[in-house]
Amino acid sequence: MDVDALLLSRLQFAFTIAFHIIFPSFTIGLASYLAVLEGLWLATRNEVFKTLYLFWVKIFAISFGMGVVSGVVMSYQLGTNWSVFSQVASPVIGPLLAFEVLTAFFLEASFLGIMLFGWRKVGPGLHFAATVLVAVGTLISAFWIISANSWMQHPTGFERTADGGLIATDWLEVIFSPTFPERFLHMTLAAYLTTALVVGAASAWRLLKRPEEAESQIALRMAIGMLAIVAPLQLVVGDLSGREVLRIQPAKLAAIEGFWETRAEQPFHIAAWPDRAIEANRWELSIPKVGSLITAGSTGAEVQGLKAFPPEDRPPAAIVFWSFRLMVGLGLAMIGLGLWGAWLCLRKQPEKSRLFLSVFAAMGPAGFVAVIAGWVVAEVGRQPYVIYGVLRTADAVSPVQASQVSISLLAFLVIYAVVFSVGVLYILRLMAEGPVAGAEEPSPDRPRAPGSPLAATPEDPGPEGRS
Repeated sequence: MDVDALLLSRLQFAFTIAFHIIFPSFTIGLASYLAVLEGLWLATRNEVFKTLYLFWVKIFAISFGMGVVSGVVMSYQLGTNWSVFSQVASPVIGPLLAFEVLTAFFLEASFLGIMLFGWRKVGPGLHFAATVLVAVGTLISAFWIISANSWMQHPTGFERTADGGLIATDWLEVIFSPTFPERFLHMTLAAYLTTALVVGAASAWRLLKRPEEAESQIALRMAIGMLAIVAPLQLVVGDLSGREVLRIQPAKLAAIEGFWETRAEQPFHIAAWPDRAIEANRWELSIPKVGSLITAGSTGAEVQGLKAFPPEDRPPAAIVFWSFRLMVGLGLAMIGLGLWGAWLCLRKQPEKSRLFLSVFAAMGPAGFVAVIAGWVVAEVGRQPYVIYGVLRTADAVSPVQASQVSISLLAFLVIYAVVFSVGVLYILRLMAEGPVAGAEEPSPDRPRAPGSPLAATPEDPGPEGRS
């Protein structure tokens, strides 16, 4: 394998996007969770919901900031490492990213300050509205990012210019490309599942130490409810997305399933080792005929294999194959965990099962791993194209030397390892303290600093905030 500028640029972008996506996949779901918590507190005046809100809003603030910082880095790489892509596709991709800033980031930035520091300045209703608008902003941000990526997966509504560039001819087709609906819903549900797993894992960890902690009991039940409902729904949405892949990216589908030959009655490979050198699987554990049934809806359906495509047009099969199985395996584990928790809730004792709490705590990172695995399937499976069928990845890279990219890649590795590890460890420390300590009310002899999000609560906005 030649370590050239192309490979290093791909590794650098893969590293930064894999690290960045951890935070949006968490904050999208967490923002909605905070809106639900504050809404429930306003409706019931149950102090448990307020305590949970005050606890998780701090973690949201840290995660949101880390997501913004790691996301800025990616935009710079489009100019440094992928300048040809930027030059060719900017008339189409540029406005989509600009819309994301104008409609989502500005909305989030405007109301995030009220959400975090407005307890003394505004009334409860306006503060709740700010929380809801921040949650809406995170969803709008996901909308535009998924729209841009979906267009790259299946470009429509454009034409080539005389100089080889691309220009949009129908913005509705660009924004709502055929794969967009399923992919946007799939990503949104993934974010909610990721948040549910983190909240549930933190709550389970606390309940292993303090089984009577009411805040953790309620948070655990809310997480179980989300898993029990959303995880099976995600399986259905994923199947719909897979059928779109069969239609528009058959080479990716063949890599996902480990199909090499084009035939009817394709087997379903539970496990295999695809090898590009021999154009076959070195070994496989399979169920006959089920592959055609899952991918095309009928055991007799003919499904293309990788040999139907020129070798230079095939994605790396082994990476795509195993990433997909990791994602699906974790998804099935989430369904099982949700159903297990729902059964325990019916018996009114999820916090009494130490085995369940231990398994839930261990499943905390599963959402992040599944999201990263899903993006590997989507992006590596699209290769060798950066814009599917239009622009090859090898033709999109900047004319830079491998030594230059290697220096920046090494710098990213070191900086990310130091800076973001500290942030993640701090978040884990806050989770370990628990919602009661994390949302402790200020005492008369130890008042919190002015401007702190915990300096006052919505029921006491201060004279200047009462309406």
